[in-house]
Amino acid sequence: MSQGKIIKVSGPLVVADGLSDANMADVVRVGEQRLIGEILNMTGDRASIQVYEETSGLGPGARVETTGAPLSVELGPGIIENIYDGIQRPLEEIVRMTGPNLQRGVEVPALSREKKWAYTPVAKVGDRVIGGDVLGTVPETEVVLHKIMVPNGISGVVEWTIEAGDYIVDEVVAKVKTDKGEVVPLTMVQKWPVRVGRPYKKKHNPVAPLQSGQRIIDTMFPIAKGGTAAVPGPFGSGKTVVQHQLAKWSDVDIVVYVGCGERGNEMTDVLREFPELVDPRTGESLMKRTVLIANTSDMPVAAREASVYTGITIAEYFRDMGYAVAVIADSTSRWAEALREMSGRLEEMPGEEGYPAYLASRLAQFYERAGVVQCMGSEDRTGSLTAVGAVSPPGGDLSEPVSQGTMRIVKVFWSLDASLAYRRHFPAINWLNSYSLYLDTMKPWFDEHFGPAFMQNRNKAMSILQEENELNEIVQLVGKDSLSAGDQLTLETAKMVREDFLQQNAFMDVDSYSSHDRQMRLLALILDYDKLAREALTKGAAVQPMFEIPAKEKIGRAKFVEADQYQAAYAEIASEMEREIAAIVEKAGADV
Repeated sequence: MSQGKIIKVSGPLVVADGLSDANMADVVRVGEQRLIGEILNMTGDRASIQVYEETSGLGPGARVETTGAPLSVELGPGIIENIYDGIQRPLEEIVRMTGPNLQRGVEVPALSREKKWAYTPVAKVGDRVIGGDVLGTVPETEVVLHKIMVPNGISGVVEWTIEAGDYIVDEVVAKVKTDKGEVVPLTMVQKWPVRVGRPYKKKHNPVAPLQSGQRIIDTMFPIAKGGTAAVPGPFGSGKTVVQHQLAKWSDVDIVVYVGCGERGNEMTDVLREFPELVDPRTGESLMKRTVLIANTSDMPVAAREASVYTGITIAEYFRDMGYAVAVIADSTSRWAEALREMSGRLEEMPGEEGYPAYLASRLAQFYERAGVVQCMGSEDRTGSLTAVGAVSPPGGDLSEPVSQGTMRIVKVFWSLDASLAYRRHFPAINWLNSYSLYLDTMKPWFDEHFGPAFMQNRNKAMSILQEENELNEIVQLVGKDSLSAGDQLTLETAKMVREDFLQQNAFMDVDSYSSHDRQMRLLALILDYDKLAREALTKGAAVQPMFEIPAKEKIGRAKFVEADQYQAAYAEIASEMEREIAAIVEKAGADV
């Protein structure tokens, strides 16, 4: 452990010399208050240090002490339901110790050293174990069984294991004798450097969809479990609302929500809402499967840069247990701004718009840690990690570097549109600009579970929306009445798809979450109306009476039918619609 002295302070960047024994990425303690920092680069014995706390009051001559270890997170029971800052300091615990205003230099372990956990051993004495094998389990919450795993890099024979009982996280629960004859004591907690991805045996192609309960996402632009997605959009278009909906309703086992440079009131909304919301999968509070990382816009900029790595490392840890995990990063643009600020202070050569030249590779490093993997260990476990990042391009300009760098990497692009948001159409995802590259790989899954009609209806609805866009240009020139009856019907069906299917109300419980089956039936109902109406047109029926049938109005209210009644209600609307359109055809034939 070497010590040096500060020679320069520039905001969160501190330069110190006398650190010849230090390494790149080592964590250091700076000044009398022992502020936490990380070495960004070394020139001889001079180090440039990124300090994760407010540096006011620091000056040349203050002491710098290296810890000899890179920035790491503690992994073990106690992570779920916790609220951390960007470098995994437990905010609630710090507030309890210091009051409502966070103090500098506070040293609090990420996992409580006082709380006892009910540990049940799984590995027995004499068992041969390798990294990733389960030593024991802890029921961390009512819905998450925490698996205590052998740390990566350790293998050998279990020489001793503790009996079932209540223990704190740093008590030794097992001892493993390695092939070299060393006896390694293992506790419930392990450390992992945040900038290094956790290992796995094999990466698989994502084939199953992540169900979010949002119709435009699940049906039109689905994301696979283990996939990557970006939510770009200008200010006020609803990025945070879309990400909140994903965090609330996604059918994953664990959600890691990273508030990276976001407004404090938005994080407060999350903290207030999540404990009250009931998870539709488990019936328990959503916080029972959620980890929150809050690094708001008023917190030190350097910790913002670390927050996404902290979040994805915690997510990888749960993925290694065989769980499906989602990381919601809000927003990667603020994270990129933190990179730009630190790069400027380091006097690096700027790239496009002042961002560092390595921006695209850093974005790729983050998103490439997503995927469906075969976990380490003797048993066959598969876990998935889905990464969804919000992008906040200045003025909604998608040609700026963060948006472009993200679009080159991710496979799902939900493009938010301010004009839709101003028309109160939520989620404000523009169906003409968005895309999903997982449709082909997930088609077999949809065909197996919902039949080929699901994808056929999805494609039919998309083509109707495309046609509407083309027809709108003609309507603006010559008016709606000059269109043929078939084109008028296309416009009407497209309006139904937009307003009755794609539009969703996050404040109504019945409409906030929509299951795959319900989405499939609702879209089929709208397209059946289109099909029956087109057949009626060929038989001489007028188009206007079909726009006025009572069943069409009922389709408009179908999304608000209670969850336990929708199947019967939709079937009744379908038969009513058939009768009413048949009556119009009959009347048209009689008039002839």
